[in-house]
Amino acid sequence: MSQITGTTRGGSEWIPTFITALNEETCIGCGRCFKVCPRNVFDLEEREPDDDDDEDVISVMVIADANDCIGCGSCARVCPKNCHTHEPMDA
Repeated sequence: MSQITGTTRGGSEWIPTFITALNEETCIGCGRCFKVCPRNVFDLEEREPDDDDDEDVISVMVIADANDCIGCGSCARVCPKNCHTHEPMDA
């Protein structure tokens, strides 16, 4: 099967990669991906700590709507922890 391809403004072929996963274990909840995403793909979720420590609530990014991803990859480029996994999509 062939992959979905696009064309840049300059005429070069471009293969978009779409979000498939977000590693919530390494996410620090900085919100950078949320801020740069031109769609409503991400959401900030607050969670209670897993252990019995007196830690505050933890914030992590989650994928709210992967079907809204346009494959630009902006989220992966700004993530300081490389939490995002992207793959090309078959046409």
